[in-house]
Amino acid sequence: MAKKEQARPTFAEMTAVSSKSAAWVLKNLPFVLFLGFLATIYIANNHYARHTVREIRAQQQDLKEMRRVYNALNAEVMYNSKKSEIAKSVKGLGLRPSQTAPKKIIVNKDAAYLKEEN
Repeated sequence: MAKKEQARPTFAEMTAVSSKSAAWVLKNLPFVLFLGFLATIYIANNHYARHTVREIRAQQQDLKEMRRVYNALNAEVMYNSKKSEIAKSVKGLGLRPSQTAPKKIIVNKDAAYLKEEN
């Protein structure tokens, strides 16, 4: 038994509004619109993600630069706060390091001035 060949529809028949394919598209139009909406959201999300990544990279570069500046300034402050460097910088003002050790002041808790306040 030979199979009966069906005639293929022409392009004009396929694009006609009354054809089955057009009816199928119209029937599924809400789904097609939903897929278009999802594609739009996907593209917008991709653009937003790329923009965010660029922004993060720029901020990381700024942070690295700020760390370098901080470390350089911190090292300079540590160097300039050494006792020998301070002595060099105030030498022109006529100041010099003390030759005697500092004296310790001891306050007696039973001092007379404390009893007078009470």
